[in-house]
Amino acid sequence: MIRRMRETDLSGAAELERRYFSMPWSRKQLQESLENPDYLFLVLETDGKIAGYAGLVQVMDEGDITNVVLAEESRGMGLGKALVRALLEEGQKRGIREFTLEVRVSNTCAIHVYEELGFVKEGIRKRFYEKPSEDAWIMWKRDGSGSLFI
Repeated sequence: MIRRMRETDLSGAAELERRYFSMPWSRKQLQESLENPDYLFLVLETDGKIAGYAGLVQVMDEGDITNVVLAEESRGMGLGKALVRALLEEGQKRGIREFTLEVRVSNTCAIHVYEELGFVKEGIRKRFYEKPSEDAWIMWKRDGSGSLFI
C-alpha cells in the first residue's frame, strides 16, 4: 500500500536512510521536512512495515525529488516504480508540472526506472555524492501541458 507519510513512519524511514544511504537524513531532518508544507512524502507499506519511501520538495510548479529508497527485499517487483509514479501523481495534484532529481551515475537500476517514467538526463553534477565520491545525473521530467503521461 502506498500512502502519505505520517509521523509514526519517521523511525522506519530513518532506518531505511541509515541502511541504504552513505549520508542519511536523520529522523529529525525527516520530521522537520514532513512538517514543512512544501514537502511531500509517500511510504510503501508491506505487512505493516515501511518497505520504502519517496519525497519531494515543491518550489512553485517544480518538484525536486529528494529521497527515494526501497528495502532490498522489496526490490525487483516494480514497487519502486509504483512508489515514484504515485509521488509524481500526487505532485501533479499539487500543481507541479516539472520534476527533477539527482541519481548516482552508477545506479543503473534507478536510472532505468526514472527513464521508464519519462525522466531524461540533462546534465551531470560533478562529485555530487560523498562516501564514495561520485557524479550524479541530473534528470528532468518536463511537460508544459501539465499531463504526466505515466
